[in-house]
Amino acid sequence: MRIVSVKQGTAPIASAIANAYIDFSKMTASIVAVTVEGEGGKQATGYGFNSNGRYAQPGLLAERFIPRLVEATEAQITRPDGKLSPAGAWNAVMKNEKPGGHGERSVAVGVLDMALWDAAAKLDGVPLWKLLADRFNNGAADPAAWVYAAGGYYYPGKGVDQLVEEMKRYLGMGYSTVKMKIGGAPGTPLKEALAEDMARIEAVVKLLGGDGSKLAVDVNGRFGLHAALTYAAALAPMGLRWYEEPLDPLDYSTHATLAEHYAPPIATGENLFSMQDARNLIRHGGLRPDRDILQFDPALSYGLVEYLRTLDMLALHGWSRRRCVPHGGHQFALNIAVGLGLGGNESYPEVFHPFGGFADDVPVRDSKVAMPTIPGIGFEAKNELFAVFKTLG
Repeated sequence: MRIVSVKQGTAPIASAIANAYIDFSKMTASIVAVTVEGEGGKQATGYGFNSNGRYAQPGLLAERFIPRLVEATEAQITRPDGKLSPAGAWNAVMKNEKPGGHGERSVAVGVLDMALWDAAAKLDGVPLWKLLADRFNNGAADPAAWVYAAGGYYYPGKGVDQLVEEMKRYLGMGYSTVKMKIGGAPGTPLKEALAEDMARIEAVVKLLGGDGSKLAVDVNGRFGLHAALTYAAALAPMGLRWYEEPLDPLDYSTHATLAEHYAPPIATGENLFSMQDARNLIRHGGLRPDRDILQFDPALSYGLVEYLRTLDMLALHGWSRRRCVPHGGHQFALNIAVGLGLGGNESYPEVFHPFGGFADDVPVRDSKVAMPTIPGIGFEAKNELFAVFKTLG
């Protein structure tokens, strides 16, 4: 087993949208192609990219992580059964990296990790979801993944009517659960911002037949405790699917305070990029394993090798994998959700093209997505995205 080549590039995912914290007008993503040679000279090229919300990492990849991967020995990247070991490659890539200070480093490593898992499944001739089920879940893959349509972003001139029309489109695509942004009026007095958001929320709930459990709302970490509690009091009677990232993701004690006052589900974790940070959230964030949702994104948090450690940690703390619904809306997390028995996956039907969304010919039915059976992650079945990867040569 040897690494033949590693190529990287940067792709734009710019869009004239914003959440409560950032706009996406200059957003980029790293893309990589890792070619591996296995037994008998068989070669496979795996592809990877980083999720939205974090920028491309060309410097870190070029200066540290790609050279280490290329220099990895056969013994380091080969399993005892002779197959590719993404975990061994991960260890080689992380050589001489100090613990802590995860930051953007976890994003760069996650890009390579995704490509290595894609290559590993291709060398085995199986879809990634099946490889994961066989190696880590006693062969038990879910028949489909529950997904929800994430949208409801802010952009200039977008009012309640346009928001409702957007959500109608998602329902027409086969989604039954949707998510929208709130808290995106910085500088507006809290009372006025809340009134504006409640009008938006109530309009979408009305579209959903009055069923608040089909709507999640996302603050993207904008609120302090006072605003989070003020919104919580207004949201609680609506029975929403979840109240997402209302506070700074690293402010664990304030999350615990909010959980004491807000009984319905809270979702968070997409901006925690290591098992250790995830463990601190579980230890100190006051979250409740019977209802709350964990959104750690394997593509941003050192990849699947680290995500498996996170799942082991959660099990030790009494959390079910079904409480995990990864952020990102990408095919990598979808394979992980199906193969490892998670609670579902995010989906971006209209934003972050071509990285958001799933295989072209796989329909969404009642917020469920079945998996294609082509080897690897399935990028080749998503034509627009695969065209981007092919620019790497």
